[in-house]
Amino acid sequence: MENRTKVAAIILLLITMCHLCGNAQAQVTSLKFRIVGYVREADVESGKAATLDFSKVTHINIAFINPDALGNFSALPGLVAFTNLAHKNDVRVLASLGGGLAPVYYSLLLSDNYRNDLIENIVKLVVDYHLDGADIDLEGERVDSNYELFVTGLSVALKRQGKMLTAAIATVYKQQYPDKALEVFDFVNIMSYDKTGPWRPSDPGQHSPYEMAVSDVDYWTNVRRIAKEKISLGVPFYGYGFGPGVPQEISYKSIIDKYPIAELADSARVAEGGTVYYNGIPTIDKKVHLALAKAGGIMIWQLFQDAKGNYSLLNYIYDAVNGVIKQ
Repeated sequence: MENRTKVAAIILLLITMCHLCGNAQAQVTSLKFRIVGYVREADVESGKAATLDFSKVTHINIAFINPDALGNFSALPGLVAFTNLAHKNDVRVLASLGGGLAPVYYSLLLSDNYRNDLIENIVKLVVDYHLDGADIDLEGERVDSNYELFVTGLSVALKRQGKMLTAAIATVYKQQYPDKALEVFDFVNIMSYDKTGPWRPSDPGQHSPYEMAVSDVDYWTNVRRIAKEKISLGVPFYGYGFGPGVPQEISYKSIIDKYPIAELADSARVAEGGTVYYNGIPTIDKKVHLALAKAGGIMIWQLFQDAKGNYSLLNYIYDAVNGVIKQ
């Protein structure tokens, strides 16, 4: 383990030194550059989220805080304390609604008869729990003909309270997001991952390649004309396994625990024949510098899947953004 750490440290130092010529720019950019991290709502309520290193992020999105079928939100006893702690560390906190498995009744809640009540309840949630805003992560069929009216109405209501509105969006659903809806978000988090996964067992491979990040940033800036400052490039702190001997889904932390020198690669193959695909430090390095040049931030799904110490992707992102060479 000691030799592994020394080898990894030397390689990581070389990676960072390759970007020395851009570090001055990174230091300037980082003054406004976002590092947005998602955490699970259950981790907030359990108190686990209070152990986060708040110094490494600028925004935390709590996933997912969803209403019931009538549009009402349940009480969240631990949320105020967590938000207050984050604010003491100059970190903004947003409630993220929806998710990849968002309740099907969102389609009803966004419709004419329910929309205004839902908007009112979201604003009340944000205000009552001292949150900085709401993050809308509606995907697939949930991005329907009522999406534009919902987000534009919610934006107006939140702005009256001095609150933010952001969104998580995926290029695979690009035709479903109206331009007028995109215009009202303070910024958008591009989910540049899940190109493939366990739901496509016949399509094994990297689910979040660097080329996907380049293509996604290019589309949202040059085709949909979103200002680069309003884009956060999403990166995964997890991987997917294909074939025998590997889990279908696995955190980056577990990848580091299971597979030697995994932090320096993007895949790990096991003797049984299966392969786990993920983003290691070299690819995260490239994506951070892509975001520094062509976007306004990095978004992470999700923070508690990270490893610790020299293997931490969050630590590396923070250091790369701020022009720090790992020693």
